[in-house]
Amino acid sequence: MSAHPHRSRTPAAEADKLAARLRRQVGQAIGDFGMIGDGDKVMVCLSGGKDSYTLLDILLQLQAKAPVRFELIAVNLDQKQPDFPEHVLPEYLTARGVPFHIIEQDTYSTVTRVIPAGKTMCSLCSRLRRGALYSWAAANGISKIALGHHRDDILATFFLNMFYQAQLKAMPPKLRSDDGRHVVIRPLAYCRENDIAEYAAQQRFPIIPCNLCGSQDNLQRKAVQRMLAEWEQLQPGRSENIFRALGHVSPSQLADRKLFDFSLGAPAAEMSAWTADAADETVAAQA
Repeated sequence: MSAHPHRSRTPAAEADKLAARLRRQVGQAIGDFGMIGDGDKVMVCLSGGKDSYTLLDILLQLQAKAPVRFELIAVNLDQKQPDFPEHVLPEYLTARGVPFHIIEQDTYSTVTRVIPAGKTMCSLCSRLRRGALYSWAAANGISKIALGHHRDDILATFFLNMFYQAQLKAMPPKLRSDDGRHVVIRPLAYCRENDIAEYAAQQRFPIIPCNLCGSQDNLQRKAVQRMLAEWEQLQPGRSENIFRALGHVSPSQLADRKLFDFSLGAPAAEMSAWTADAADETVAAQA
């Protein structure tokens, strides 16, 4: 009796399977959300972490077979962190023949000066980084800005917004910036972080650790990530179900009056009267 085919897979075969899965998921996300069109000039924001390396690598593979023609340019923001290995990304990108640009802006000094020691730096750091990248994109004819956020980032953001901001929102796979000048895409939206980490290890990307916010152990995001990991251990597939739920929203089954008309024919004056009565009860209870 022959051995089960799955048991005879070599490490190389498993690596090929993982690469194929990531390409399929990225291609599906691009198609589902119309992320890249013919003639687009896509700026891949390359931080030196596993996610952005994987994003660039997969997009380069898809570029050769894509049904549309588009350009890729890798852009890194050198935030002037102490001991940052400035040579790593230029050497890697040059060796791969990828067009790139390094933006030099000392956001590190600004963040460490403004944020007290021990406090979370991510919010300010993100705003400064986003501003620098958006400005460069606007000045260089970029039509799409590709970020390396994956499925687990999107899930963590969803719970952070729900727990700490009382809002049901996450990271959309495709987003137009508030000023309307930029379109941000997240082609890794369907990809699991574990797969990305494994792929990055297989490809031996020259990872550059973040010593600014990545070294802070008290981040709320890390607590949410631990919660999701524990849920996944207790019930495998739970994270995938939650992620899929983000794409199957029923406004009438929630409670956002701006999103769904709950009046259902009730006179506006009648509804206002109820609201006024409730306000009077609140004032009386506080007196």
